[in-house]
Amino acid sequence: MTTLPPCPKCHSEYTYSDGPLFICPECAHEWSSESGAEATEEVRVWRDANGNALQNGDSVIVIKDLKVKGASSVVKVGTKVRNIRLIDGDHDIDCRIEGFGAMQLKSEFVKKA
Repeated sequence: MTTLPPCPKCHSEYTYSDGPLFICPECAHEWSSESGAEATEEVRVWRDANGNALQNGDSVIVIKDLKVKGASSVVKVGTKVRNIRLIDGDHDIDCRIEGFGAMQLKSEFVKKA
């Protein structure tokens, strides 16, 4: 009896083969038997409003006035934010803005400096 590789998505051991494909009955993930047991992880690429790839430590410029929840002022257009950190979630940039402190921004409202 041959051992089939576990599912690369949910790590279930109940996989089965269907021709050249492996199939997981628990999460319905299908992958090629040519790739073997190696699971290829997709690497997320964060992009700014112009489509430029962002990286941790980059500097960005705000392209739209942004209301700050809990504050009476706004982050103005042209505000430069240095040393960003990229995170998963709806607001995908974690940063520190002078006069406001730590906050999170959406990458669609910034451009790479």
